[in-house]
Amino acid sequence: MSERDLKAAEAIWNKVAGKIGQMLEQIGDKSPHVAGASGRYDDLRLDWWTSGFWPGILWLAHDMTGEERFKQAVWNWDERFERLFLQPNSFDHDVGFQFLPTAVYKHRLTGDPDGLRRGLFAANFLAGRFNPKGRFIRAWNGDKHGWSIIDTAMNLSLLFWAAEQSGDPRFAQVAAAHADTVLSQFIREDGSVHHIVVFDPATGERLEALGGQGAAPDSGWSRGTAWALYGMANTYRHTGNAAYLKAAQRVAHYFIAHLPEDHVPHWDFRAEEEAGETPRDSSAGAIAASGLIELAAHLPEKEGRGYQAAALRILQSLDENYCTWDNPAHEAILLHGTGHKPAGQNVDVSLIYGDYFFAEAIAKLNGWRNRIF
Repeated sequence: MSERDLKAAEAIWNKVAGKIGQMLEQIGDKSPHVAGASGRYDDLRLDWWTSGFWPGILWLAHDMTGEERFKQAVWNWDERFERLFLQPNSFDHDVGFQFLPTAVYKHRLTGDPDGLRRGLFAANFLAGRFNPKGRFIRAWNGDKHGWSIIDTAMNLSLLFWAAEQSGDPRFAQVAAAHADTVLSQFIREDGSVHHIVVFDPATGERLEALGGQGAAPDSGWSRGTAWALYGMANTYRHTGNAAYLKAAQRVAHYFIAHLPEDHVPHWDFRAEEEAGETPRDSSAGAIAASGLIELAAHLPEKEGRGYQAAALRILQSLDENYCTWDNPAHEAILLHGTGHKPAGQNVDVSLIYGDYFFAEAIAKLNGWRNRIF
């Protein structure tokens, strides 16, 4: 990056760090997901898929600043998750989103043996959801035995980490098998992405694609596109398989080409035009920006420069137009996220995972190296 970009990134991180300090006072040990018009985050059950992102923000703040208050506040989150495993719960494929920013991050920073044990426990749980016939990791519970979703691409990092830590290659084998299915069944030729693909759980035959949180089965849900971009870049980092790198580039090209003038995506790139402003999804922009930085890091400097520049444009727009810097009473960092538009849920709100990936991306620009995804 240029000296100017480095200084801009440092200035944004200083704002992020200050905001996280305010959030710690406001959120405490709640498990936040959404902050609406009130600016106050909710408090959801610990087995909800977003529960790892707030503690992940705290570990990131401790990692970047060295401040003990963040470490003290986040220390027991992985223990809270573990206790929930011993009673009826709704954990699913998103245990990566829950245990990577808690147990795995704790072990990486402190060497804590309980963090290692809990991370490996979660990896065993995730690997146990693998369907060998269809070569996919089952997403949700209940009767959705053959449902797989693009979000799982990001959770594969838990399996690659477990293979490295345990010496057991089956974790990486499961992760690579699922990633191959992402390549063949989820990512289209033009770089757009399905949210849900349904398989026959007995035979592995592909049955159909569903729109899910996107506008339609053949649409371009922006957050799912961001998951695929970042997930395939991560899978390349862990495997060295160029097919994943090429897929990440293809998805990145689709994402960047469809951004509006302010570089922050609409909730779906192929949604039918509606009366009024089509909702944006700031969380998709933050996820994609962090993924683009990851992608750029795996390419020669000249080849990666364009992806890095695209990430900077997204992050600078988020900083200037979508953040709550001037509203310290607001408990979130980013405004104008979209959760589940087809269901009419959480439209034009703040989302805790948007906050996490924005903070993570800015930390990367400031030299952060402790990758957990």
